[in-house]
Amino acid sequence: MLIDIVSVALGLAGLFFGGNWLVKGASRLASSFGVSSLVIGLTVVAFGTSAPELMVSLNAALQGYSDIVIGNVLGSNVANIGLILGLTGLIAPITVQWKLLRREIPLMIGACVAALIVSLDGSVNRIDGILLFAGFIAFNAYSYLAARRDQQEIAPELDEFEAYEHLVNQVSRWRELGRLVLGIGVLVLGARLMVDGAVGIARDLGVSELIIGITVVAIGTSLPELATSLVAALRKESDIAIGNVVGSNVANILCILGLTAAAQPVGVEQSLIQFEFPVMIVFAVLLVPFSLNRRLDRWQAGLFLAGYIAFTAASVLLLR
Repeated sequence: MLIDIVSVALGLAGLFFGGNWLVKGASRLASSFGVSSLVIGLTVVAFGTSAPELMVSLNAALQGYSDIVIGNVLGSNVANIGLILGLTGLIAPITVQWKLLRREIPLMIGACVAALIVSLDGSVNRIDGILLFAGFIAFNAYSYLAARRDQQEIAPELDEFEAYEHLVNQVSRWRELGRLVLGIGVLVLGARLMVDGAVGIARDLGVSELIIGITVVAIGTSLPELATSLVAALRKESDIAIGNVVGSNVANILCILGLTAAAQPVGVEQSLIQFEFPVMIVFAVLLVPFSLNRRLDRWQAGLFLAGYIAFTAASVLLLR
């Protein structure tokens, strides 16, 4: 088991650093070609922080481990809200100023419901996957057009994003291209190590791969979102924290599950439809009053975190 634990640890490191290099390289490379920070933020960075989940899910699906795929998606979405927003909100109360979220949160809920609907027959097949990914393209197009309309209102945030990603500085395209390629390579290697180690741990402990997917793999692949949101909380940039979570949850379902299923159909156990899927939807719906009140206090963040811990414990008991 020690080798499997080391494999997971190395995989986590690869996913974290590979994802970071991918985002930075792609962002700066796009900026050097005159792409606006608005487009970069809504596409490159949003997709880049979900790259670990995509690599792990594709790797697991191609190896025939459907339980890790679906467990990763469901576990990551609940972790993004319960764990990440919970921890972030405990550091500093989260205030939402970016009105785009009031449109995107209902769309996130819709994506969660769509994932449940296509899973009712016990699998997410290739047609389901293509439809989900088409929804992801439509979501990004809608977000981009909405952001263009509200660009003046969110201009200060775009300036902060540019400075944070060093997009205003002169960059070497070859260096950033190398960083991007290296990031992809490290991501692929990290994903393989993570899947192999997770499967080995599950077998050694005598638990299902689904439990490992919902817990270890889901938390591990959510590290980029966790790091981004915690840094945003410390910098008092609440909008980045909540925007990161909402965008990642939409990408997990429409892009990651969609692309993975399009490449290799994903089986879904009935127990997931009865518990994990409804819980994911409930967590998403709980963000509605938060977005309307424009604030998440520490006591509410504590409830999110407690809810995530309860969800994890219940999943382990039900699926073991």
